[in-house]
Amino acid sequence: MVEQTEDNKGLKLGINGFGRMGKLTVWNHVARKYFNEIIVNIGRRVGTSLEDIAHYVERDSTYGLLHGFIYGQNATSLISDVDEESGSMTIDGIRVRFLRSFRNPAEINWRDHGVKLVVDTTGQFLDPTFPADHPNGSLRGHLESGAEKIIISAPFKIKDNRKPMPDDVITTVMGINDNDYDPRRHKIISNASCTTTCLAHMIKPLINAFGPKKILSASMATVHAATGSQQVLDRLPKAGAADLRKNRSILNNIILTTTGAAEALRLVIPEMEEIGFIAESVRVPISTGSLIILVMNLQEELSGEPVSRELINTIYLQAASDDPNGYLHYSERQNVSVDIIGLPKAAAVIEGHETHTRTAEVTIDLGKVPDLEKDIIPMLKDTVVWVPVTQAVIYGWYDNEMGSYVNTLADRTISVADHL
Repeated sequence: MVEQTEDNKGLKLGINGFGRMGKLTVWNHVARKYFNEIIVNIGRRVGTSLEDIAHYVERDSTYGLLHGFIYGQNATSLISDVDEESGSMTIDGIRVRFLRSFRNPAEINWRDHGVKLVVDTTGQFLDPTFPADHPNGSLRGHLESGAEKIIISAPFKIKDNRKPMPDDVITTVMGINDNDYDPRRHKIISNASCTTTCLAHMIKPLINAFGPKKILSASMATVHAATGSQQVLDRLPKAGAADLRKNRSILNNIILTTTGAAEALRLVIPEMEEIGFIAESVRVPISTGSLIILVMNLQEELSGEPVSRELINTIYLQAASDDPNGYLHYSERQNVSVDIIGLPKAAAVIEGHETHTRTAEVTIDLGKVPDLEKDIIPMLKDTVVWVPVTQAVIYGWYDNEMGSYVNTLADRTISVADHL
């Protein structure tokens, strides 16, 4: 828990959106006690009164009761002073105020509420090139309404591919490239995604150990828990919808979908530009607790230690031991998804028990290699060579909600607040 100091005493946090990420972000910061007050913009009326919002805050179908999550099973309710007129309540000593009037960031008026830092969890405002007065709202609207820094709980998505990424925005993953954030330059920060966060912590130790040149190719598939954008029951697609699977019931199906993890990964680990990489996603009917299956093809050295299961597990074990933040965990236990739920700060939990490697010789006909000087071929004794290649399969767990992502999002938030 981060204690309040004279430097951060009185600092307010703004949160835009109150879905899964917004609610759990409130839980996290109430527990940390870094911010003196939290202002949550819901942007619409909810239920019949503020008591209904308090009911939503206190209970969660995945993580249980708020007081139990923070203090254990013998704790009692932490919510008091529910005041409909001011739209505020006290949660474990932290004043939390709810705004229910405006959805457009430019109209929220963070300035009047004394908010300098906003975490946007809506998933609706992802294009940092949109101006503050964009008719559908934009991230820059928060800046227009008084905020100085914006953090979003999703990757950026620039709709016009001809537009470059603005100079005042950056994508970071805590423990990977968070030091790239420059408080003098960057105003809008993406905390990437839960999948990118786990994936980055799985791949970075291997790049550090082998170097990008030795990694011939890589692919991943995330077996991902359901999200709020999916349907409980089948429904008709919206006009123009191309992926009909998004409208099928997540309660009854394993659903193939897409992930932007590969693109976001290149933003936080530049070495990935040198590695051919494919990322896929499968949604399954559980509330949280996801898994990445990472497949790496590595070129073996003709001399030196072979790439084995033991070597890869040793790399992860050492990396986890050296991680000052505790984001990377290594486990030899036989885990299932519920074992990961709520595990604090665990961006990735390597399932060492299931690491596998297989080495084989790949046959290469030099006569068919593109760009090879043709006059060299007749000079060779043999135009067919055999290259040893090891395929490694690594499993990494992550709680795509509180345990992994919301915790690292909160760390990013506090690190930005420290420089305000």
